[in-house]
Amino acid sequence: MAGQRGGEPANYVSRLSAWADEHLTLVRNISTGMAIAGVILLAKSVKLTTKFTTAMEIPVEFIEKNVKLRGRLHRISERGLEIEHVPITLPIISSLQRRWNSDGLLLIRLAGVELTPDGTVWLKEEVKPPQMMWFQLLERKDSALDCLVVVSKGRFSSICLNEEILRRGLGKTVRIDGLAHESRIYWKLHKRLLRAELKAVRKNKGIWKEETLIEKLKERIRNNRYMQKLKQFATWLSIRL
Repeated sequence: MAGQRGGEPANYVSRLSAWADEHLTLVRNISTGMAIAGVILLAKSVKLTTKFTTAMEIPVEFIEKNVKLRGRLHRISERGLEIEHVPITLPIISSLQRRWNSDGLLLIRLAGVELTPDGTVWLKEEVKPPQMMWFQLLERKDSALDCLVVVSKGRFSSICLNEEILRRGLGKTVRIDGLAHESRIYWKLHKRLLRAELKAVRKNKGIWKEETLIEKLKERIRNNRYMQKLKQFATWLSIRL
């Protein structure tokens, strides 16, 4: 009897092993399903697969940690770049992700840059929909996000639009209010932007372009009161004659 009782657990184990061998595909499917469910729960818990359609949907931690997000450009206006956020895609659940995600565009502004009208024109010519780009979150102001925006220019190169605008003299450097001014990242980014602006100043590009002597002389002649009166007299004389 004791021998039979001692053998019962072993029999159960052997039966379970035999059943698992016979239903190996089912066991594997269950394991795979549990793994996928775990990945989905983890991804959703850290917002990896969430598509953000408004600035307010982005977690505060993302902005505090200056997270980089990926997006697709839709249009450029005087307000900024309107970008569709493209979240991380998990191949196994890509169809489910499309069902979860809603539509909406994020308003992105170039952090640390006061853009000129010519700068907006250049952006529209240089970056066109549906260009993919990365934007690093620095600050959230109401419905807009101030970011560093990077676009790919070929397989192995990319440009930061914030720096490129300043490098071409199409904007001025301003303070990045979203970052603590004593923080390391603030001074790192601010120095990058100042270096880009300095290149435009040295090369007399854009708003830093100096007028030539002839241009200055023409401007003075146009603004000279005597010349203005002389033009008025010439106009009056031509009418009389």
